[in-house]
Amino acid sequence: MEQNRQNGVSRRGLIRGGLLAVVASGAAMVGFAGTASAAVVNLGLDKQGAKRIQRWILTMYGYKGAIDGALGAGSWKAMQRYLATWPGQPSPYKGKIDGVVGPKTIVALQANLKKFHGYTGALDGVAGSGTKAAFRRKAYSNPAV
Repeated sequence: MEQNRQNGVSRRGLIRGGLLAVVASGAAMVGFAGTASAAVVNLGLDKQGAKRIQRWILTMYGYKGAIDGALGAGSWKAMQRYLATWPGQPSPYKGKIDGVVGPKTIVALQANLKKFHGYTGALDGVAGSGTKAAFRRKAYSNPAV
C-alpha cells in the first residue's frame, strides 16, 4: 500500500475513511466526506519537530490533544488560533478555525515564518520547500519534548 512519505497516511485509508485529499505543489488541502479521522499534515516535520509544535501550542493556544508528533486538525486549530490572535502576527489568519491546512492558513504561517524564522519566499499559500524549512526552524526553536 502506497503511503505519503510526509505523514504516513495511506491512500487506501483516506478512501476507506471517506477523507478526500488533494495535494498540490506540496501543500495538502484536506476536507471531509462523512465520518473520518483527521488527516495529519506535518508540513515536512519529523515526529520530534511536530511534538515540539504540539507542546508549544498546548501551553498557549488551547491544544488539548496528545503530544504524539502527528499534526492533525486539533493541532492546526490551535495553530490557526495563534496565527489569528497573536499581537505580533504580520498577516493574521482570517479564516474559519477549522483545522484545515489550506491556503489561508499557509499564508498566515508564511508571514509568521518570514518575520521570525528566516522564510524568504512569497506569501503564496503553497507549502513548498522554503516554507517547510522555516517551519522546521520554528519547531526546533521550541524546547525538546
